[in-house]
Amino acid sequence: MADSISVPELSEHLVNHPNMTLLDVRRKRDFEQSPQKITGARWHDPEAIADWIDTVPKDQDVVVYCVKGGSVSQSVAAQLKQRACRVHFLEGGINAWRENGGAVK
Repeated sequence: MADSISVPELSEHLVNHPNMTLLDVRRKRDFEQSPQKITGARWHDPEAIADWIDTVPKDQDVVVYCVKGGSVSQSVAAQLKQRACRVHFLEGGINAWRENGGAVK
């Protein structure tokens, strides 16, 4: 299983590691209902992971998040870890990010 990262840790990481990759992997219907993302994130459909998994860089930190930090982001993170990516999933997902005052756009 991939490691988790807390909201405060991600906030610090975004400042100290601007070259990291941040992936929004919420299910398509969840993303369409609330299309705001954490600043700097790119959305990828988790159900189409086979189409984009090879584009994720292995030479930088990667953080994935879904709505609540549950099975969707953990599953994507596990698959990325199997491909030797340095990956973490965000504890509590975008909901926790928003609840802690994190910016979205």
